Amino acid sequence: MTNKELDPYTAKAQNDNLTPQEKIEGLHTIVNAVKTGMLTSRNATGALHSRAMAPVGPYSPTQATLVFIANCATAKFDELENDSHVNVSFYDESSTSWASYCGIAKISQDREKIAKHWHAALAAWFGDLGDGVHKGDQHDPRVAVIEVVPEEIRYWLSTQGSVGRAVNVAYSAISGKTAAPGELRTITKDEIQLLQGLQTK
Repeated sequence: MTNKELDPYTAKAQNDNLTPQEKIEGLHTIVNAVKTGMLTSRNATGALHSRAMAPVGPYSPTQATLVFIANCATAKFDELENDSHVNVSFYDESSTSWASYCGIAKISQDREKIAKHWHAALAAWFGDLGDGVHKGDQHDPRVAVIEVVPEEIRYWLSTQGSVGRAVNVAYSAISGKTAAPGELRTITKDEIQLLQGLQTK
């Protein structure tokens, strides 16, 4: 049960005094630094499975969605068809900043979308099966787009360097005060829809 009075850390770290554009810029700082996220989906029995995946560009300054290129013959597609609700998380070990997207995964094999996001290095994850069809290129029928449309994004952005964070935590532990060497930020569903509208203009 949520109790704000018993959670002084969240109360201190939460920053809601930012525009959607400022929030998305902070989010992009984390995603661009980490480059690889963990995509979590649920299978038919309810078990959660995660795997490392790198979102692909091009990116828009107001983009809240994540786009992945993946092999539609893999088990994750069975899970996404069973339940399209997913989470994608990023963690930057160097700064301790993190981001968490919860949303809906949309699968597409639209050739224009694939061409937009394809780059040559992706071929390494498909391989040429030697049958003249499954060649591991952007025209391979195994190639699909997973677009994660977030319903909410939460992230924590470090506002201090490693020394500052250590001092903040140590001082708080001694003084009884609450440490907050960074900011908790939430991009709401309404803000995501606003940013998507800006992206399509």
